[in-house]
Amino acid sequence: MNIFEQYESEVRGYCRTFPAVFSSAKGAWMTDTGGQRYLDFFAGAGVLNYGHNPERIKQPLIRYLLGDGITHTLDMYSEAKQRFIQRFNDVVLKPRGLDYKYQFPGPTGTNAVEAALKLARKVTGRQTIVNFTNAFHGMTLGALSVTGNGFKRAGAGVPLHHTSAVPFEGYLGDDVDTLEYLEAMLIDNGSGMDIPAAVILETVQAEGGVNVASNEWLRRLREVTEKHGILLIIDDIQVGCGRTGAFFSFEDAGIKPDIVTLSKSLSGYGLPLALVLFKPELDVWAPGEHNGTFRGHCPAFVTATAALDFWQDDSFEKDVRRKEKIVRKHLQEMVDELGVTASVRGRGLIWGVEFEDREIAGKISAACFERSLIIETAGIDDQVLKLLPSLTIEDEDLQKGLDIISESAAAVMNKEVAETE
Repeated sequence: MNIFEQYESEVRGYCRTFPAVFSSAKGAWMTDTGGQRYLDFFAGAGVLNYGHNPERIKQPLIRYLLGDGITHTLDMYSEAKQRFIQRFNDVVLKPRGLDYKYQFPGPTGTNAVEAALKLARKVTGRQTIVNFTNAFHGMTLGALSVTGNGFKRAGAGVPLHHTSAVPFEGYLGDDVDTLEYLEAMLIDNGSGMDIPAAVILETVQAEGGVNVASNEWLRRLREVTEKHGILLIIDDIQVGCGRTGAFFSFEDAGIKPDIVTLSKSLSGYGLPLALVLFKPELDVWAPGEHNGTFRGHCPAFVTATAALDFWQDDSFEKDVRRKEKIVRKHLQEMVDELGVTASVRGRGLIWGVEFEDREIAGKISAACFERSLIIETAGIDDQVLKLLPSLTIEDEDLQKGLDIISESAAAVMNKEVAETE
């Protein structure tokens, strides 16, 4: 028994799938204590959009620390925070015509979701939040209440109230208009649904199985929420910061949410940092009404500011969209060659392959790990093979990883065939 198994809680998860002890990482590669290198198609579940230890982000952090830059300020003013706010305004918000106030909650994504839900309820005076099937928004109680996964919800240990789950696009099949369903529920006094404070959604449900909302569906949802005076919260924690190509995942749809939550790759370096953006008229907080010890981590502000250098022009976004075409083509050809029933879906550099045989994705992930590729699964039954490489991955490494997936999938399918004969 190793020290982790002896002392760490049974709650540990990813280490069971990828049982290596890692010691260093650079770019798209991780290295364990035995010197074995692994190609990373996981990217910290979307935390490492810019890869491991990117120099253009690491060096400013090192200079800041060596200069005794302040590391902790609660929500007091700091030079690091000042620079981040100014840079984020100049590089991200203003060019996109967005005008938002900033709230730095606790350091994780679920903290941002909790703050967004509280704010929506405070602004509107209503209690209900509408969420979508297969959504995942975090592991604290408020975030769990708007999460679809029954296993995660059960871990709360208490009833999760004041939410209404409705079908995401495609959940009931292509022939059912889920937004017609939602609006009917809002209009009909017999539906049992009170007018909610907000609707919260991920434009791409990452943990839920890489379920992609179409731009048309998102535009219609925005129209429905505006028509009924409902706030729209976009959870861009995993699929923001360039994961879908544009900085925000909702940009391609041309919509402007009332509230946006960010975390994961916001710091650009794996340091905890979360942010809630909201329209100025929604800023009804009283001083200290929502707080936290680590609401604004100065070293993370430094790295987040440096990460914005990737977004000074549109070249980075264009490169992600170029790589998107490579991934889409490869995965579709792989499925066709395997002759299996599976669907390929995604945007930018988040992609999923859902297999009709719900055990295949997990077996392929395990086979990939044997071949030194780290790739996870998603979906309620882990039936989706989920690709999440860093956005900065070199073409050679991207192709190498895709080839390993194809090789692993073929090996799994051949074994499946052999076992049935």
